[in-house]
Amino acid sequence: MKIQDLTVSERINLAEALWDSVVAENVDLAITPNQITELTQRREAYKLDENAGSAWEDVKSRILTQAE
Repeated sequence: MKIQDLTVSERINLAEALWDSVVAENVDLAITPNQITELTQRREAYKLDENAGSAWEDVKSRILTQAE
């Protein structure tokens, strides 16, 4: 079976399952300096406007709706 043969929804579910399997191993993932900079910038932007953005459940719902 090729990954491309899966529906978008199935591929998203596969990606979630893969991520859950990584998290279950309690592996420390290294964060690069660029990622730290980006996270810091995003945190500072959030502090300026805490109403910006969307809750994870809303984002996930939009993604899954588009995938179907």
